[in-house]
Order: sequence, then structure tokens, then C-alpha cells
Amino acid sequence: MGSVTAERRRLLRRALREAAGTRPHPNPRVGALVMDSGGQLVGTGVHLGPGTPHAETLALDEAGPRARGGTLITTLEPCAHSGRTPPCVDRITNSGVAAVVVGADDPDRRVSGRGRAILEEVGMEVAGPLLTDEVEAADPAYFHHRRTGRPRFTLKAAATLDGWTAARDGTSQWISGPAARRDGHRLRASADAVMVGAGTLRADDPRLTVRLEGARTPQPLAVLVAGRAPLPPVRKVWDRCPLVVAPQPTDVVPPDLQVIVPGGEGLVDLARAATALGRRGLLEVLVEGGPRLAGAMWSVGLIDRGVFYLAARVAGGEGMPVMRGAFSTLLDSREVIIEDVQRVGEDLRIEWRPRKESA
Repeated sequence: MGSVTAERRRLLRRALREAAGTRPHPNPRVGALVMDSGGQLVGTGVHLGPGTPHAETLALDEAGPRARGGTLITTLEPCAHSGRTPPCVDRITNSGVAAVVVGADDPDRRVSGRGRAILEEVGMEVAGPLLTDEVEAADPAYFHHRRTGRPRFTLKAAATLDGWTAARDGTSQWISGPAARRDGHRLRASADAVMVGAGTLRADDPRLTVRLEGARTPQPLAVLVAGRAPLPPVRKVWDRCPLVVAPQPTDVVPPDLQVIVPGGEGLVDLARAATALGRRGLLEVLVEGGPRLAGAMWSVGLIDRGVFYLAARVAGGEGMPVMRGAFSTLLDSREVIIEDVQRVGEDLRIEWRPRKESA
């Protein structure tokens, strides 16, 4: 049995590799294989996005009658509900496969064990979940979104070694070097949306696009968080039809591109805004500034991960911080877990996440 399980894990990892690089959000990243009764690969499939066939269906379609008596390998539990496509469990039960190997259970409450249970009820052998941690690591934003109802927010910042993201006059281009900037664009390319505050919009006039050779299309959605002050009528990002999150309506974008969530003191209620973004199908959101937005999101516990680029540069004085807000006592700080440190060109890239508070 041990060798059988080891082989199934190997095949699950192959299916994960097949799905790597796909961008199906708000649906999960899924890869599937079909092995015939003799153990030969006869079908593969990956899910490409909403409205397209699921990975299991594609793999079974490619296998055809060769699937009978064989094994379906799927990284995520097959769906048991109807959406834009029929339930995968129906396609599987009619395919003639004898066994299904599952990498991880689907955290979506419409599935979450139901898919496996339905297959077992019709007498099919179901093995798994066998690779839960690896499957989640391959698509962490999907799992986070289905558990919390909101996107996974990653705070990205480039700063000098002494911690400043810009000079007092607002100049910040370029604190980090070319290699770090390219890495930052790869980070953008992995996100569903890139979010900045109105201060960054006014100071930098960003496009919030991925500028890499062969960059994916469509580009990640641009999201702007506004405050009480009117937004400038002329900015490059308006050509991209961004989503505006604001405490009151604005006339710079159409109403269907506005999320109105008033909070205290005329500002945005960030917790409600996060839920609203989740309902719009945004699973991975990259927060790029400015310091007021970053500080406000940190203070209400909405930053799930950070990627900081520390440049080979020292400011030697006070400029603009990564986060704005009072740091009155050390007790106000929170511990984080540093998950990765690597050199990128002349700079350092530090990836971290907040340490969960003990119960």
C-alpha cells in the first residue's frame, strides 16, 4: 500500500505542475490526469477559468473509453454543485473510472467533502486527500478566499535600508534596482488586482500595469482606495477602468466600477471593502501603497503577507515610511514570521507573514 500511495502522490505532483501558471481565479487552480487500467497516462487537463471546462472533464474527454477501469488523479476534490459548468462528480461517475485520487478537499462550503462522499456512495474507490499542504501552497489565495470571504492581501514595499519608501519631497523612483523592480512586476503578474490609495494616485500617477516582456493579458485589475478629497480628473489609470473604493460616490468612473463603503471620519470601512472585493471574485490583491493605506490595513488586520524590497541605499534621514500611524510603544508592534530572504540584484527581497496570535 505504501508504494501505491507514493506513486499516487507522484502523479498528484505532476498534475500540480501541469496547472502551475494558470490563472483561473475566482475559480481554483486544478490539474487532473487519467491513468488507464494498466497505469498508462491517457488524459490530462487543467482548468483555465470561469465558464471553461474543469480539469477533470478535460482529462476524461481526452481519455475517452480508455478511462474505463482506470484512475482519475485530481489536485482538488471534484465539485458537486452546478455553476457555469455541470458538477464534475456527474461526469466522473459516468466515465467508468474505478478510482479517484484527490490532492486536497475543496474549502468551498458548497463542496467541502461532498464531492468525495458522492463518489464513495456510488461504490468508487476514493483516496485522499493526500497532498493538502502542497495543493494549498500552489493556490493559497483560493483557499484563503473560500475560508474568509475576502482576498488575500499582500503588502509590497520598496524601502531604503533605514526604512524609508520616499523622500520628503515625494521622490521614490527608483529606490530599488532594476532586478528588484522586475521581480515586483512578476509579483503584480501573479495578482488579480493591484491596489493603491489616493495619495499614491496623486503623487505618482501610476498605471498599475505589469510591464514585463510577454506580460499576461488581461492585466490585473487596478483598485483605488479614496478618501474624502475629490479624485483628480486626469490620471493615466483612468484609461484602465479601475475599481474605486470610496466613502461616497465619485464622478470619475461609472457607478458599476465603484464600491461605496463609508466608515468613520468620512473614510472607507476597510473590512467591509475587503468583503466587497471578495464578492467581486478578487482572490489575490497586491497592496502597493501609500503609507496611509498600508497603515490602515495593517491596523485592522487585513495584511496577510508582505514582500519588502530593501534597497542597497541609505536615506540618512526621515522620509516617508512604509506605514503611517502612531508607533507609541513596542507593545503596539506585532511579530511576523520571515519566510524567505534572498538577494535580488543589489537588493534584498524579504517575504513575511504576520504571526497568528495565540488563543
